[in-house]
Amino acid sequence: MNILVCDDDSAIVDAIEIYLENEGYKVLKAFNGIEAIEVIRENEIHLIIMDIMMPKMDGIKATIKIREENNIPLIMLSAKSEDSDKIIGLNLGADDYITKPFNPLELIARVKSQLRRYTTFGAHETKSYVYQTGGLMLDDESKTITVDGEEVHLTPVQYKILKLLISNTGRVFSIEEIYEKVWNEPAHSPENTVSVHIRKIREKIEINPKEPKYLKVVWGVGYKVEKI
Repeated sequence: MNILVCDDDSAIVDAIEIYLENEGYKVLKAFNGIEAIEVIRENEIHLIIMDIMMPKMDGIKATIKIREENNIPLIMLSAKSEDSDKIIGLNLGADDYITKPFNPLELIARVKSQLRRYTTFGAHETKSYVYQTGGLMLDDESKTITVDGEEVHLTPVQYKILKLLISNTGRVFSIEEIYEKVWNEPAHSPENTVSVHIRKIREKIEINPKEPKYLKVVWGVGYKVEKI
């Protein structure tokens, strides 16, 4: 699998390349957002590791541009550790976030986790299921989501959250349940992470995200997709 590593610090890029190649991945490099977009357009990329602070085009602007064109899993990398930066990254469509300095084993674990989700929702899945409530439909064979016949595009993590909820229409899932089922790891203060993804899904599938028709909150309990 091909992984794009984008960071203006060549030493960091080279170090990540060593870790990834030791795991059998092919690494493509970029040193700013403009270069990253060019690499993506010219190569088949299965995952992106994107730094935030870079010259010419930073990771924020690059992620916005990338998400306009595709849903490749994206791990955001930054020296900043404040929650606000994590929320900004998730809002933009990042699927995960890791801060510098990072443990190489943690980075590899997160890469494998994202690639596992990516292939689960890709061509490796053979069973076909269509889930629908009202005008909202998720086709798990073509990996498409439509609202009143209009296709909407979700990131892999957003897709998995919506699939979990719409395949169990009417059932309320707690924030902890959603996190553990989607991220496949124990939940430790997952409120911000899950709520950001829920908000982004609503923005894409709801006519009025502030008064959602499909993806509803059950206060003090969790979230559900409404039966319509």
